[in-house]
Amino acid sequence: MKRIIIPSIALAALSTSVFAACPQVTVDNAMGVPAGAYPQQYELAEFQSAANCTLTFSGNPAAEALNGRIRGNPALPSLAQRIPQEPLVVAPYSAIGKYGGTLDVLSNATEAGTSDFLSVRHVNLVRYSDDLQTIVPNIAKSWSWNDDFTQLTFKLRKGHKWSDGAPFSSADVKYWYDNLALNSNVIAKPKDYVLVAGKPMTVDTPDAQTVIFNLPSPKPGLLAHFATSFAQGFQPKHFLGKWDPELNADADKMAQAAGFENGLAVLSAYFGNSDWTDTPSPLLNSPQKVAKLPADVVPTLESHITVADSTEGRHLVANPYFHMVDTAGKQLPYISEQDEIYINENEVRLLKLVNSEVDYKSQSLQLPSVPQLLDGREKGDYSIDLRPEITLSSFGFNVTSENPEKRKVFGDLRFRQAMSVAINRDEVNEVAFFGMGNPAQYIGFSPAPSFVDAKWSKYKTEYDVKAANALLDQIGMKDIDGDKYRELPNGEKLVLNIQYSTQGVAGQMVELVAQHWSSVGVKTTVKEVTPDEYRSAQSSNQLDVVVWRKSQPIAIVLGNNELWVPPFENYFGGRVGMLWAEWVDSNGSSGVEPPAYVKELISDVNAFQSESAGTAASDALGSKLVQNMVENLLFIGVVQAPAPIYHRNALKNFTDFKTHSYEYYRTYPYRATQWFLEE
Repeated sequence: MKRIIIPSIALAALSTSVFAACPQVTVDNAMGVPAGAYPQQYELAEFQSAANCTLTFSGNPAAEALNGRIRGNPALPSLAQRIPQEPLVVAPYSAIGKYGGTLDVLSNATEAGTSDFLSVRHVNLVRYSDDLQTIVPNIAKSWSWNDDFTQLTFKLRKGHKWSDGAPFSSADVKYWYDNLALNSNVIAKPKDYVLVAGKPMTVDTPDAQTVIFNLPSPKPGLLAHFATSFAQGFQPKHFLGKWDPELNADADKMAQAAGFENGLAVLSAYFGNSDWTDTPSPLLNSPQKVAKLPADVVPTLESHITVADSTEGRHLVANPYFHMVDTAGKQLPYISEQDEIYINENEVRLLKLVNSEVDYKSQSLQLPSVPQLLDGREKGDYSIDLRPEITLSSFGFNVTSENPEKRKVFGDLRFRQAMSVAINRDEVNEVAFFGMGNPAQYIGFSPAPSFVDAKWSKYKTEYDVKAANALLDQIGMKDIDGDKYRELPNGEKLVLNIQYSTQGVAGQMVELVAQHWSSVGVKTTVKEVTPDEYRSAQSSNQLDVVVWRKSQPIAIVLGNNELWVPPFENYFGGRVGMLWAEWVDSNGSSGVEPPAYVKELISDVNAFQSESAGTAASDALGSKLVQNMVENLLFIGVVQAPAPIYHRNALKNFTDFKTHSYEYYRTYPYRATQWFLEE
């Protein structure tokens, strides 16, 4: 394997006497090298100083062949010209890995159940370390706040390049913010995390390695947003910018030559029309036109890049310009290729796991599946780890239903109280979750911060059929025709049709809750659907009941208000109040005006985000948010239960996860780029 010494300012600064081979430090064996400023990683100069050595670098022997499969990429230059002058040095968990192999993964469908796999190759400016407490550098080398949290400065890595070899710089961060995140031609409505109390920030770029976010008011949670979100704070201006008519007068002409209507159509084909990083590429959305485009997919900073994309799945190869190396100087990632297949049927997915056809899986796996997975564990040579969930299985009623009579009933707090106390949570826990869960009410935060009174987690969770019936009687819901089920107060039939996806919740739980509600005279039916079918019906305001897992850690709430503002989550989660959201987004020109308590939630969460966590003002606002959310039961919590994480034992440097959760972006804290395959 060819080994190359990378010249850098950092190396030049070292003593000429320091030329010893570097110890191959791992998390399991530090070899006497002290820890750096951040856990399990170092900046180059920091590592060389701590280890008293000069690091030499080597790359994947297959890099040239892999690069040849990335259409649009130039011939591969030397490794010295590919990695940054200031690479991020990563200490693997157990061992220096070996190159090669294909990581086999399993998702539900295009844009459904894919965040698990997305997280494996994901990067952002920063991330949480695996303690889920410490934010550490990633794409950014460092960051700093001013005293009042109104200015966040990032320093980037010198010599960092996109996957096509083009320089990555501060201009790419500013381009993402100004020309994509705030561009209504690309994303119709700016996301909360790019705003501060509804107002935009500004981005300054005094030099190629410096980015300054100027905030109109304090928002300390902005940094945690970058550490947890799928939405990356950068995009390749050199590649995407040329398709924007505002930036390139020839954009439309170029697009039309490739068979597209205009430049924005090409931009949409590459980037999509949302911040979601998993929209179909031109390989899938424009297969007849993609050959006339300069590349199949957008250049990336991630560990792998897509080279095939269809309705059956995707295939990716290692990014030859990736910015991380291990403590032996080997460029990451170790694994050369990734292969993702789509299967929507839960039973078929489980069978493939039992047959050991998949290397890693956690998303869409629920606790009720564990017995089947454990039965095949020895033969399949894989491991199953149960880890606590951050989220809580929760139901919500369509308080802005298109049916005016249902809207009246679902909007009546007494109805939501009745439905909450009608649930036998202890039975759900025992039957669906083997007694391993914790019956609880939805409070928005998880884990509960110190300012949350413990009573709210138990609010209206007592199983009380008598109270439920009394509340329903008060509303005027009677059994008029003698079929044992209640009608709406105006005499119309009421049947709650619960649609659910196993990606969101366990089917056994849904079935039990449906029985509980039927037992108090509210006829309830259950139907399993795909995630896409569920989300489409939910977003078009067609569902009577929504059911998904919800909750976020305080760090995420400080950077993103989505759980507290109608419709109370993004497209991928459980949402209610769609017409309230329309009213908010349109400044009251359309939709349905929300009640006063919802307006208070909006105001209070914006104020909460501007306070520093742990202060008296922050705690008071947080306490008020919880009380308001819980007392109004917009979402009804059921049980918080652990869930399984699956990996084949041949997948090495795989560590124990603290949680089974999307909220810290699944594998992102656990550094999947240093996984390797033993075969």
